[in-house]
Amino acid sequence: MASSPKVARTIPMRSGEFPISPAPGKIARIWFHPLGSPVVKIAVIAATALSLTLAGTPASAAAHPVKSTILTKNKLYSAGPLPRTKCAEKPVRANNKKLARAYINGVVACLYRTWGPYLRKAGFTFRKPRVKHVSRIPKKYCGFDVDKSDSQAWYCDRDRTIIFQLGKSWLKEVDDLFLFQTTAQLYGIHVQELVGIWKGFEDEPYNGRGELREQTRRASLQTDCLGGAFLRSVWPLKGRSTRDFRELLTLVQGDVQGGERWHGRTTTVRSWIKRGFNTGNPKSCNTWTASSSKVA
Repeated sequence: MASSPKVARTIPMRSGEFPISPAPGKIARIWFHPLGSPVVKIAVIAATALSLTLAGTPASAAAHPVKSTILTKNKLYSAGPLPRTKCAEKPVRANNKKLARAYINGVVACLYRTWGPYLRKAGFTFRKPRVKHVSRIPKKYCGFDVDKSDSQAWYCDRDRTIIFQLGKSWLKEVDDLFLFQTTAQLYGIHVQELVGIWKGFEDEPYNGRGELREQTRRASLQTDCLGGAFLRSVWPLKGRSTRDFRELLTLVQGDVQGGERWHGRTTTVRSWIKRGFNTGNPKSCNTWTASSSKVA
């Protein structure tokens, strides 16, 4: 197993994009189109590091408190832990696209068996996302410019579709949990939309670029945590051990130092994945009430 990070997390936000992390090797691109409008909030952020703990603000406080109760007190948080279920990973081999697609479809089926009944019981209307596999995602998919990365995954709210483009960079090493967590996180975006969190995020007012960045990270980190919570609900996977989970964490990276702050620091991203995995409960994924230091 490679010990160096190989996940690329590119999550541009609020203009319809939501990246998974950058490093050599695997790069996940998760794109969202904002609800109901082509561009609702666009972050134009200078490539400078910014401390989110403002002078005179306690580290435990939120520098920019979130006001919307749809975000902070969503019914999702009171629905209890995700039910314990079984999820059998389908066989997959390096550089075998057909098997990798079948693997992803199998994970999606497991996600439905968990999230569908769970959300309905909590009083939400549940709709399955569409899942598509393509050789090349159209350049203007969902109204955005698609780059030439050989491997990408997007979520588009226009038709609630998760779309995968699997290339060499994602197919070289497939015996880790990268594809599993990527799929679970994308499904977490779908959950955010179904429970109103994504719309609440789009509607939440902000005052300045710093507050916009922080809100963006809260949305992104919540999907990390929801992915971890789902993994816990089906853990242990047959043939997997805590070593596999630890390896997954080494594959995940946050924002590059000096780059745009869409995801949070690497330690922050890993912390929220671990938080979801430790509890298996979406309640622990309420990033909207966390202190600024927890979403930095």
